[in-house]
Amino acid sequence: MTLTRRTVIAASAATLGSSLAAPAVRASAGWPTKAPIKLIATFPPGGTADTISRILAPKLSIALGTQVIVENRPGAGGTIGSDLAAKAAPDGYTLVISHASPLGIAPGIYPKLPYNVVTDFTHVTLIGHTPNVLIVPGDSPYKTLADYIAAAKAKPDEIAFGSSGIGSNTHLMGELLSSLAGIKLKHVPYRGSAPSLQDMLAGTIPAMFDPITTNVPHINAGKVRLLAISSEKRIDMYPNAPTFAEQGFPKLTTSTWVGVSGPKGMSPDVVARLYDELQKAYKAPEVVERFKEVVLLPGDTPMTPAEYTAFVGDFATLWAGVSKTAGISLELG
Repeated sequence: MTLTRRTVIAASAATLGSSLAAPAVRASAGWPTKAPIKLIATFPPGGTADTISRILAPKLSIALGTQVIVENRPGAGGTIGSDLAAKAAPDGYTLVISHASPLGIAPGIYPKLPYNVVTDFTHVTLIGHTPNVLIVPGDSPYKTLADYIAAAKAKPDEIAFGSSGIGSNTHLMGELLSSLAGIKLKHVPYRGSAPSLQDMLAGTIPAMFDPITTNVPHINAGKVRLLAISSEKRIDMYPNAPTFAEQGFPKLTTSTWVGVSGPKGMSPDVVARLYDELQKAYKAPEVVERFKEVVLLPGDTPMTPAEYTAFVGDFATLWAGVSKTAGISLELG
């Protein structure tokens, strides 16, 4: 899915009304008036949510005139941190890096998800998106995606892939590859990208699905090989990395998107201020450069709060259908 306005369903009055159903908590004049503002990263240090939050937090601290701190609350594919944000006071002092896994994928695979991704949040804006990749160690015998699939066909349930956790979008990608290729891959979940990568480089697992953002240094150093990338077309930074689509798997064309959200019922004044400051922050030259370095791609136009709310709901509905078709359903616990 390309993250542009063309992919966002129009925000109907019903959708917008439901997202603002709870009475808004009006911020005192001049918000923020205290410190800190907490920005929840729903995955451990080193992951995409953490990386983006630590790029944005210093800029927001300066713009808002108060300290913005990053708090990592990982677990259950990002749903633990997301649930904490959903249940926080809507006073503008708790925000979350909204993420494709807990807000886009989780609704389709967790029947008892403790929050509604549209009505339990105030969505501010999309920040950007990054392709997902299937990677192996640089010295792996698997030179291509076809090699990896062939090995899995020869050894059902033995060839593994790591992911950032059960219910993450990278977990779902592995399950979808299994379904589409007619193979049985073994899923090895981790509490985030960093421990999964560590084990892969140590030889504990042969491959992993992950957002490209967290793997750029290892790819550039030759420690990791890209077998496939989930973008619609090859990306400029790695022109030799083939897409899943060109290797016969167009249904694996997707990305890990991130944005900023808060609890439902936030003051429209606070949301408007956050939206304005975030637009300035991620257009700042130094932030643009950092996003390029970690392959975080912006949409072609900014998403307003209403558009981002509609996008989250649209994405969740789309991938719920994909999960149902693939027969993927999990329990939180």
